[in-house]
Amino acid sequence: MSFKVLFMEAKDYLKDIQDIKSMMAQSSQFISLSGLSGILAGIYALIGSYFAYYLIENDRSYFITLESTTFKLIVVIALMVLVFSIVTAYLLTIRKAKKVGEKVWNSTSKRLIINFCIPLLTGGIFTVLLLKNGYYGLIAPITLIFYGMACVNASKYTLRDVRYLGITQIILGLIATEFSGYGLYFWVLGFGICHILYGSIMHYKYDRN
Repeated sequence: MSFKVLFMEAKDYLKDIQDIKSMMAQSSQFISLSGLSGILAGIYALIGSYFAYYLIENDRSYFITLESTTFKLIVVIALMVLVFSIVTAYLLTIRKAKKVGEKVWNSTSKRLIINFCIPLLTGGIFTVLLLKNGYYGLIAPITLIFYGMACVNASKYTLRDVRYLGITQIILGLIATEFSGYGLYFWVLGFGICHILYGSIMHYKYDRN
């Protein structure tokens, strides 16, 4: 057997190994997340932030309390942004999953959701406790930090870009702790602009084909 034949066979073996590694990586990652859903979530957040800013600026009281109408309206706006973002992500994920031939609800997506929800729910409970005790200045930093932790925790089951989004949110949350009076602006930057930026990157890298 000639050296050339041996070289070609070795090359074929290496290619087979690479293909096996690629299939194993795909089977352990949920790849149907849509970058477009991130872009739209960011747009929803910007719109919600605009209305929240309008309410705050036109509130005649010096402090916005839990019992105030302004606070209740802001909560409604936040819930609407959350619902729209979740519904949009779900619909676009279904559409992308059909294109790539992946099931939306499988063992990988279940692990993804569980690992995402644990830090997120913890942060949500912590936020409610902060609100109850009047620590309003820490709400924006805490929500950014725990959302970032949720993204990092879930990133090992999906696209790597989600990890970088999470790290960015954590950094913004830490900075927002120092500038607690500018929480709404950090929300705009974290939940709005960062989502649009990373969503655009993911759409360009994964969705266009």
